[in-house]
Amino acid sequence: MDIITTTDQLKACCERLATFPVITVDTEFLRETTYYPLLCVVQLASADEAVIVDTLAEGIDLKPFFDLMANEKVLKVFHAARQDIEIVWHRAGIVPHPVFDTQVAAMVLGYGDSIAYDQLVERITGTRLDKTHRFTDWSHRPLTQDQMTYALADVTHLRDVFAALDADLKKRGRSEWVSEEMEILTSPKTYDFHPERAWERLRTRVRKPKDLAVLMEVAAWREQEAQTRDVPRSRVLKDDSVGDIATHAPTSVEKLATLRSLPKGFDRSKWGQDIVAAVNPATLPKIDKPRNSGNGAATVELLKVLLRMTSERHAVASKVIATTDDLEQLANDDNADVAALHGWRRELFGEAALALKAGRVALAIDKGRVVRVDRD
Repeated sequence: MDIITTTDQLKACCERLATFPVITVDTEFLRETTYYPLLCVVQLASADEAVIVDTLAEGIDLKPFFDLMANEKVLKVFHAARQDIEIVWHRAGIVPHPVFDTQVAAMVLGYGDSIAYDQLVERITGTRLDKTHRFTDWSHRPLTQDQMTYALADVTHLRDVFAALDADLKKRGRSEWVSEEMEILTSPKTYDFHPERAWERLRTRVRKPKDLAVLMEVAAWREQEAQTRDVPRSRVLKDDSVGDIATHAPTSVEKLATLRSLPKGFDRSKWGQDIVAAVNPATLPKIDKPRNSGNGAATVELLKVLLRMTSERHAVASKVIATTDDLEQLANDDNADVAALHGWRRELFGEAALALKAGRVALAIDKGRVVRVDRD
């Protein structure tokens, strides 16, 4: 089994692949000890060949690979593409285009929320993949034959998966739905992540304006620290610690020391002073109290029922139609800037959601199933 270890080999391979309208792509990387993922292996396949690129080989220049990713004449097929694209963006400052994400396509076709690659392969081709090396150390050299066999399977079976999903999308008239998602996936804005937005990643029930302001400041501080030190966010401060700080807003090192979720001695470190400075009331951003319709929670629950009904009726994963956050915003604002009120999602779900809020649509149970009832 050949493995590409030189720039000349990579250049020749990418030139061959560039003659095909569609190629499949995958990457293997590590990010357990770093903020930015360490790219270890790239797998590429056309209809004629499949190759492995040792991205850690001494002296190899990955420019031919990045040029291929930017080639507008070649459709790049990934499964769960976001992290792969993020790596290319970080390393080369480009976003692969055009792309096709089989995980997104599978959600649009009703295979469930965020289906794993091995499960999708088995459902479409009947082949059961060996996932023994899923958590292997891809930075260790030399790569074993078993590792390379595993890695190649991630792009060879992807050819058949793509062909089946693409044909089904065209048959059901949903190709444009996936195209809309790919435009978002390939937008540089998706990967131009600023520390001040870091709080959006946190799963927390912080809702009070003051607590939210503290959360935003501390999350931004943690993100900057992680980027500067190139370590995972959790190495700087764990999520539950960030939530505790937001809730208690310690304005002194002594108060910080009382938080049990913080590492021992954290309050006495230079980072302890940074945290206290970040939660200073004088420097916190002003956050307006969110408007609430009064029956917001009940409205959200009704919207969830409508969403599930819509998902089952049209065989589309509910997650790709609307998230819980989308529903919460929609419950409070008919003009919320959420995906559910744009494009195919609005036609499929958004209009019905607005009608439900306005009382023009009701939900009822008929023979054990939730059905929509239009009201005069």
